Amino acid sequence: MFDIEEELKKLPAQPGVYIMHDAKDEIIYVGKAISLKNRVRQYFQSSRNKTAKIEQMVSRIVRFEYIITDSELEALVLECNLIKEHQPRYNTMLKDDKAYPYIKVTVSEEFPRVMLSRTMTKDKNKYFGPYTSSGAVKDTLDLIHKLYRIRTCSRNLPKDIGKERPCLNYHIKQCDAPCQGFIDKEQYGEAIGQALEFLNGRYDSLLKILEEKMADAAERMDFEKAIEYRELLSSVKKVAQKQKITSSSMEDRDIIAMAKDETDAVVQVFFVREGKLIGRDHFHVTVGTAENNQQILTSFVKQFYSGTPFIPRELWVQTELEDMGIISQWLEAKRGQKVKIVVPRKGQKERLVELAERNAALVLSQDKEKIKKEELRTIGAMNQVGQLVGLDRVRRIEAYDISNTSGLESVGSMIVYEDGKPKRSDYRKFKIQTVKGPNDYASMKEVLTRRFSHGIKEAQALKEKGMDAALGSFTRFPDLIMMDGGRGQVNIALEVLKDLQLEIPVCGMVKDDNHRTRGLYYDNVEVPIDKHSEGFRLITRIQDEAHRFAIEYHRSLRGKGQVKSILDDIPDIGPTRRRALMRQFKSLEAVKDATVEELENVPGMNRKAAESVYQFFR
Repeated sequence: MFDIEEELKKLPAQPGVYIMHDAKDEIIYVGKAISLKNRVRQYFQSSRNKTAKIEQMVSRIVRFEYIITDSELEALVLECNLIKEHQPRYNTMLKDDKAYPYIKVTVSEEFPRVMLSRTMTKDKNKYFGPYTSSGAVKDTLDLIHKLYRIRTCSRNLPKDIGKERPCLNYHIKQCDAPCQGFIDKEQYGEAIGQALEFLNGRYDSLLKILEEKMADAAERMDFEKAIEYRELLSSVKKVAQKQKITSSSMEDRDIIAMAKDETDAVVQVFFVREGKLIGRDHFHVTVGTAENNQQILTSFVKQFYSGTPFIPRELWVQTELEDMGIISQWLEAKRGQKVKIVVPRKGQKERLVELAERNAALVLSQDKEKIKKEELRTIGAMNQVGQLVGLDRVRRIEAYDISNTSGLESVGSMIVYEDGKPKRSDYRKFKIQTVKGPNDYASMKEVLTRRFSHGIKEAQALKEKGMDAALGSFTRFPDLIMMDGGRGQVNIALEVLKDLQLEIPVCGMVKDDNHRTRGLYYDNVEVPIDKHSEGFRLITRIQDEAHRFAIEYHRSLRGKGQVKSILDDIPDIGPTRRRALMRQFKSLEAVKDATVEELENVPGMNRKAAESVYQFFR
């Protein structure tokens, strides 16, 4: 039994991260402290003036744990990682998980390429961005390839020069085929240099060249070529117009401001690169236990910049951040150069921050109804499903399905929904190992046993190392298990959980005669559901997703030739006879039921082979 009062006495006066757990052992809050002893005690002191949200959180805490770090900076990094991993309900959470694209120029190669990249790594290549739209990146890349004829292939040049024929891009005049040696390294390097100038926003000389070429083509009455240059000219101007000058200092900076109401906040970010506003974006934030703008912006900055590879030289923020010095150190370590956090007080800087704030307020008012609808469709739907089976709160659902083709190996799938949305990083595939032939119940038993046994072993191994068991990939168990089927599948799951001494509610997703979701089977009865409710729609989505994922995995194995027929295990039966048997009898069940005489009459079969098949199934 965890005695909070006794454990509070043991807290060290050192920096670290503290982790609060509720009665279900779910992590509900993660925080950092310069002194764990002082910070954690404050939550449980009745004299402290606490907000209603913090009071509610403290009332749910049944135990806490902590991790000591060598410095407050290490504690900040660990706090960011744990919040991102566990998404505690009482932390201020960034809802959007956006990954911004970059344009990557592979200058480390002898014949560089220009391509889209989702990550920015510390290598010898050049990166431009981040861009707020994949469409904008695609348009820019298309234009660069038309203008400078840069290769898009992944051939190893110059090693592979002349080994293969030139691709379609050469024939449509969007590549000069360095793969054939049609352009030398120096000429190609000039084209790359021009592309880099373009990506750096220097368009004047290019616009002048295109205008001259368009006029020259028109004068020669080559109107087709003139139109081509006109379209290129128009495309360049379109890209140039998107990058409006906002500063003459040519710095990289993000301008950050927010607007909030009682439960939600919107943070607006303007992205300025080399003095040009290249885009803006907004982010929805759940307020959690945050009490003011300062705490919300601090949480946003820590979560946002822990997930983005690009750190600008400056952040202009609406208000002072908590732990501003530590956050600056952390950002500088990520960037590898000095990072300034500025709170503008006057002039153009202040006006830009106010502009970001007005935009945030506009988005918050416009999106409020949309957010409510989305929450009803996701978190609200999860709560409805929980109510159907008598659970107070359902955050994580795991659903399972088995897919097989008659006579072929079975495969299992596990999909995960968290807060009403698919969490694809937690999906798992299982190739059935112990079951021969199509036996869904036995296959499901194997899948569930492997999944939960693995989770138990992984949790034990982490605890033995003194690590948080919840950090494992299989250790997070669901609040509810959903089986693709009724009584039989549910009983299989309950049997596995009983053997492993686990208590997790299990229900079946029942289909009607037309194979459409009908409802839930739980506790030996079919639970009536309003078919127009968001909860019912969520169950349908989960069932369809589990089925899709299993079928997709099975199809990929068949495509790779990795799934074989059970008939291949019979002596004297090779691929030709196997195909003949399936053509004759159409299904494995019919083969099993056939007599020796019927088997012998199959083209290509003899008495010995027929008896071998007959005896195999007896």
